[in-house]
Amino acid sequence: MEAPPLSSGVASNLRPSPLLPRLSPIGRLWNPREPCSKSKKHLSVHASLSQDSTVTLLDYGAGNVRSVRNAIRYLGFDIKDVQKPKDILSANRLVFPGVGAFAAAMEVLNHNGMAEALCMYIEKDRPFLGICLGLQLLFESSEENGPVKGLGLVPGVVGRFDSSSGLRVPHIGWNAVQITKDSGILDDIEGQHVYFVHSYRVLSSDANKDWVSSTCNYGESFISSITRGNIHAVQFHPEKSGDIGLSILRRFLNTSSSKTKKLACGKASKLAKRVIACLDVRTNDKGDLVVTKGDQYDVREHRDRDEVRNLGKPVELAGQYYKDGADEVLRCTSENVFVPLTVGGGIRDFTDGNGRHYSSLEVASEYFRSGADKISIGSDAVFAAEEYIRTGVKTGKSSLEQISRVYGNQAVVVSIDPRRMYVRSPDDAEFKTVKVTTPGPLGEEYAWYQCTVNGGREGRPIGAYELAKAVEELGAGEILLNCIDCDGQGQGFDIDLIKLISEAVTIPVIASSGAGAVEHFSEVFKKTSASAALAAGIFHRKEVPILSVKEHLLREGIEVRT
Repeated sequence: MEAPPLSSGVASNLRPSPLLPRLSPIGRLWNPREPCSKSKKHLSVHASLSQDSTVTLLDYGAGNVRSVRNAIRYLGFDIKDVQKPKDILSANRLVFPGVGAFAAAMEVLNHNGMAEALCMYIEKDRPFLGICLGLQLLFESSEENGPVKGLGLVPGVVGRFDSSSGLRVPHIGWNAVQITKDSGILDDIEGQHVYFVHSYRVLSSDANKDWVSSTCNYGESFISSITRGNIHAVQFHPEKSGDIGLSILRRFLNTSSSKTKKLACGKASKLAKRVIACLDVRTNDKGDLVVTKGDQYDVREHRDRDEVRNLGKPVELAGQYYKDGADEVLRCTSENVFVPLTVGGGIRDFTDGNGRHYSSLEVASEYFRSGADKISIGSDAVFAAEEYIRTGVKTGKSSLEQISRVYGNQAVVVSIDPRRMYVRSPDDAEFKTVKVTTPGPLGEEYAWYQCTVNGGREGRPIGAYELAKAVEELGAGEILLNCIDCDGQGQGFDIDLIKLISEAVTIPVIASSGAGAVEHFSEVFKKTSASAALAAGIFHRKEVPILSVKEHLLREGIEVRT
């Protein structure tokens, strides 16, 4: 399910954020184990009262903040970007959508003087909304690549979820929150699902309990939002939480707005299973970008002109899937899609036509800044895993390792494209085998799953089980598990494969390839540990509406976002 490589035209626009420091590795200009500077003699808070429709955005240069920009503009507000510390101090409303790794974010904030200004702004009780890492940075310290000192405004330590008992980390998906005190911006969201994607969390304590406005349960109860006066911060992503999230942003940006409608009472109680719409986008023979769908990875019609199968325009389909209730959309961005977007294809080192070299990290950075929430790596991850298995050494140079180190493993999906290889006995294969439900063409009772690269065209000497284990070690936060044999067949997911992989790793697994009916979704969730299920053609052709899938899952007792 790999998309075509990123074109040089896109890559030529790669550029760093104006806030990103051009400096040596972390620690040279800032010691991450030292607390935030408390010297504020040269700064003062002076908010302007003439820009009620303007929201100040603190974008420190990492991750997808375009989603937040789109949501703010959708709600009718203008955006002013922070360029220097005084922009923070003069803000009427400040939104801080933190994305990426804790230490890297603190480095940028301290190096540019933003940490000091941010502390002053918040201590003056100016309207503030922190999102995800924007919540975590308010606390005293983090264990992520640390200990690393935070802003120290709220008591508590950011720690990693404990996966030792089988909990899947990162925590990815739509979960319910429990309101613990009135916060204004969270009105009406209890019983609703909001979108989380993180590996680290903060626990409630006697020291911070007065700040906590809601909690969420994922293996344990953790802080999902804090509130004090005009200061708000949330661990989840309101800009990716559909209408629920937009209502939260609207309440923060304009508390007196008459447009803030009361939401219907929800029944959310736990992490929901996700239903994902996949858009396989590529250029057809006329040079137009179209959504296509393969039949065992073959996207051509094989009739008349042998053209690439055209199922519609990417942005229009993505927008329709958002309206239809898809929990995520792969491979397309849109200014009117407020659910997570994952982009795959071309995430690798390359040199453009002008001889300019781009690292995979630079390519991923541009994807993130263009609106992607997660990126999907295919062939490059296979080669990295093969090398890791061969040497036992993590070099830190692979695209998988580099991107997960900077943006966090929750931002990295590895797409696995295997095909079934039947054998009579497990002894006939050097890779992990499984006893198959349906015997092979010669009555074989076992199979191993050979991984492929280059869109399924080239087989590699590594099994899906071995690849999954290796990429988890290298920093993958989620696995998109395809199956060439099932692709486009409409006979159901490969349950044997999905069960094998989802039980082998502690990161979430997305089941893909083969869905043809609503019953196939309930089957994969009941028989395997998959966290999500993906489909493409049946949604594009409207053979099975997303709403029908969700209604069926609810009838089967499987919690989904409605």
